[in-house]
Amino acid sequence: MSTTRLSFKEMCARFDVTPRTLRYYEYIELLSPEKEGRNRFYTPREVARMTLIMRGRRFGFSLEEIRQWLEIYERQGTEPQLRAFVELADRQLVALRAQAAELERTIADLESLRAQTAGSLRS
Repeated sequence: MSTTRLSFKEMCARFDVTPRTLRYYEYIELLSPEKEGRNRFYTPREVARMTLIMRGRRFGFSLEEIRQWLEIYERQGTEPQLRAFVELADRQLVALRAQAAELERTIADLESLRAQTAGSLRS
């Protein structure tokens, strides 16, 4: 990764997040940009962390789970972090599969109700 720093505005654009989101991630200590006066600059380390944060959010992890997971790397290194990820992923996969099953049931119910309603309109 290059050693180029991103400005606050560039970071928002790169990850398609609002300034409020980026400031919040800093507030809850997910990110620690370099500060020069009022300006914030994001190093490759922060860009990598943001990539992981965005991926974690996409997979449905809470911000607290992501924060704790990133903290494991800082305190214990890569292997414990990877082990923690496997545990988080296993737990999240169970939850996502349950959500998918519920969504399938909901779709089937809606299709059935739609078909009944369309049938009664034809009558």
